[in-house]
Amino acid sequence: MMSTPRPGEAPEVAGRTSTPKDHRFRGSLGRFATGVAIVTFDGATKRHGITVNSFTSVSMEPPLALVSIARTAKAHDELAGRPFTVNILGAEQRYLATHFAGRPGHEPRWVEGATAPRLAGVLAYFECRPWAAYDGGDHTLYLGQVVDFDYRHGDALAFANGTYTTIPDRELGMEDLL
Repeated sequence: MMSTPRPGEAPEVAGRTSTPKDHRFRGSLGRFATGVAIVTFDGATKRHGITVNSFTSVSMEPPLALVSIARTAKAHDELAGRPFTVNILGAEQRYLATHFAGRPGHEPRWVEGATAPRLAGVLAYFECRPWAAYDGGDHTLYLGQVVDFDYRHGDALAFANGTYTTIPDRELGMEDLL
C-alpha cells in the first residue's frame, strides 16, 4: 500500500500505471521549449549517447552543469561516476537527436575529448567530470564539473509541443554583452 507523502517528499510511484492526468502533466511540460542535447560517454564496453532536453547550468564557480537521465534509459546505470560530455545540437543535427533517441540512422562522427568523447560539429559542448548524482524520482540528476567547452555560431535545434523546431542564431549573443 502506498503512503501519502509528507510535505516536501515525492509520492511513491512503484507499480503505478499512466493516467489521463499524467498525460496532461507531460503535455503541460512540453509547452516549455528546450534545446536538444546529447550526453556522450565511454561505458565499460562501448561508447554511449543519450538524447536529452533536460540540461542546465548550475554554477559559474566552479563551473557545473546538470543533466537529467531517465532510469529506464539503456545507458543510465553505466553513466554513474563516469566523465561525460553535453553536446548541444545545431538545427541541422536533428538526425543525431533521433539516432541517440533510439531510431538509429546516420552514424555519428566522434571526437576524442580530453575527458570524455563528444560529437563532431555540434553547436556547443561541455566536457564534464562527475561531481554528484541525485535521486530525481524516475530520473537521476547527474551534476558534472565542466573542464572543457566551446561553441560555434548557428541556429539551435529546439523541442516544443512534441516536435522539433529551430531557434535562430543572432549575430550578437549574450556572451558579447558581458
